Amino acid sequence: MRYLVIFMLVTVIASLGSALFFLFRDTGNSSRMLRSLAIRVGLSIALFIFLMVSYRFGLITGKL
Repeated sequence: MRYLVIFMLVTVIASLGSALFFLFRDTGNSSRMLRSLAIRVGLSIALFIFLMVSYRFGLITGKL
């Protein structure tokens, strides 16, 4: 469980980094930065929902 959350956080940060890279590299006629940011938002929402559901079903205790 802990490794999945860490993996998701690293993936969110990597997506943010790729959006920053595309911001500087593309000349403005590409939507790669927008797609990368959309992936980051989707992953963040999925991680939040996963954590809420896991806590609700008792997979995550109050003590981490």
